[in-house]
Amino acid sequence: MSTKYKFHDQEKLYFITFAVVGWIDLFIRNEYRQVLLDSWKHCQKNKGLQVFSWCIMTSHVHMIIGTEKDNMEDILRDMKRHTAMALRKCIEDHPQESRREWILKLMKAAGTANSNNTGFQLWRQDNHPIELFTQKVTQQKLDYIHNNPVTAGFVESPEEYLYSSAKDYYGLQSDLFPDIMLIEPMVMK
Repeated sequence: MSTKYKFHDQEKLYFITFAVVGWIDLFIRNEYRQVLLDSWKHCQKNKGLQVFSWCIMTSHVHMIIGTEKDNMEDILRDMKRHTAMALRKCIEDHPQESRREWILKLMKAAGTANSNNTGFQLWRQDNHPIELFTQKVTQQKLDYIHNNPVTAGFVESPEEYLYSSAKDYYGLQSDLFPDIMLIEPMVMK
């Protein structure tokens, strides 16, 4: 088993990315994005998750995280398990989800093909945690997270994107996820 992408030091910050199986554009609905935000808040309160930066794209999530309690791999595992179940229920119950059958079919196929699951998989299993070992690497990952929506053509500047911590780094409080911990001195001006 590879040790390249693991949480080696629980006292460091890590850049992580996790994606929906098949890179399905799941997070185009506010209800689905809210499941993630609520889960992060729960993990902050109950598991010691520290969130320093985040961005919810349509098919994947980028974050810079740390911990002050539980191990990061345990937090991430529990968060992905919980959100997979909650999102599955949201997809099944959403009255306007025209893609319901297609999404559930793809997730069932992914789960069936993966022996680690019981017939359903929402998240890809890789997270690729990258330890932020220098100020330069930290700044590069922070810029990458916040510029992802710009690169995708969703907005013209990072702070315009609603589902990211960019506003916080530009001094504009985000109402969606208020308990972010800013990486100093990396607040943008």
